[in-house]
Amino acid sequence: MTPAARIQAAIEILDGVLAGRPAEQALTGWARAARFAGSGDRAAVRDLVFDGLRRRRSLTALAGAAEPSGRALMHGRAISEGIDTDRIFCDMAHAPAPLSDSERNAAAQAPDLAAQPEGVRLDWPDWLLTPMRLAMGGGAAAAMAAQRERAPVFLRVNLRRADPARAIGALAAEGIGAEPSGLAGTALVVVENVSKIKMSRAYLDGLVELQDASSQAAVGLLPLADGDQILDYCAGGGGKSLAMAARARCDVFAHDADRARMRDLPGRAKRAGCRITQLDGAELKGRVFDLVLADAPCSGSGTWRRTPDAKWRLDAARLAELCALQAEVLRAAAAHVRAGGHLAYMTCSLLACENEDQCAGLVAALPSFRLRLERRFSPADGGDGFFVALLTRE
Repeated sequence: MTPAARIQAAIEILDGVLAGRPAEQALTGWARAARFAGSGDRAAVRDLVFDGLRRRRSLTALAGAAEPSGRALMHGRAISEGIDTDRIFCDMAHAPAPLSDSERNAAAQAPDLAAQPEGVRLDWPDWLLTPMRLAMGGGAAAAMAAQRERAPVFLRVNLRRADPARAIGALAAEGIGAEPSGLAGTALVVVENVSKIKMSRAYLDGLVELQDASSQAAVGLLPLADGDQILDYCAGGGGKSLAMAARARCDVFAHDADRARMRDLPGRAKRAGCRITQLDGAELKGRVFDLVLADAPCSGSGTWRRTPDAKWRLDAARLAELCALQAEVLRAAAAHVRAGGHLAYMTCSLLACENEDQCAGLVAALPSFRLRLERRFSPADGGDGFFVALLTRE
């Protein structure tokens, strides 16, 4: 595919996403239909689509458009990258149609981004600007700006199989460049040949696992000891279960309201050389643990550079639903903490209503719990936005 044809494909996909179709679903549908597209084409189109979604407001403004569209986003992107728009929007086969006089005039008359409102400059929903400032203070702008960029790919070194130096060497032997990340001692950032990871021996033999560095750092703050009984209450795919099992010789149990989310966990655990026991609701009833981790469903506002369409779908009503669900999950998880045990609460959100406010609500409702620490990781630090709190049951 030519560069112009890739942009036309991105325009069509973006129009589907803007009409309400999930980005991953739209990309998969296009890839299945476009059998002529090679792996390089698919990767390039995906990058264009995600870049357009991350910078939806600013690119629309650069194009001088009143509303976002696939065409406006790719027009704005060409302007932002200093690309000659006539080389993209042209009469070539499979290219976007040439720009109209009205499109050219609108872009020429558009104010510079520096003169645009803050939400446009930072590509952030206006209604979430104040909550971000309240949650992150002086770091809010940097956190929002970081969400406009592509996320790095991080690996977690499985300490049961290797140390960081050995893992880096094993990856390098297969042409994959990785470097230590300062966010966590087990975290590596991939700097070369990301696409090779899942077929590498280092990955298949369990030396490394894909996991964001902020998530690794949060797990690193948990008090784990050999022999502990640990419950991952909202386990999902089990990434944190595996990370905890690699840190200490403890018994890790995984539970999720939707057991299907854990379907890949047995294979991942076997590859990692550890044992994770899955529990359903009936098996969990009445049991208590030394540590219970509740990684609650959330807005995902700390991960919006990975799922940028979610940034524009969230509204106040959905956020209120999530906050109510988080309070319910936290209260349910707390019931499984033994006296003297710990409750860890995590989200990939940056918003206080999903983080500190939830912990304060639990302590107010259950005075036997004492807050020990709270920490928020910003996307500006390199990894995803993430929150962790640790409470003790006295």
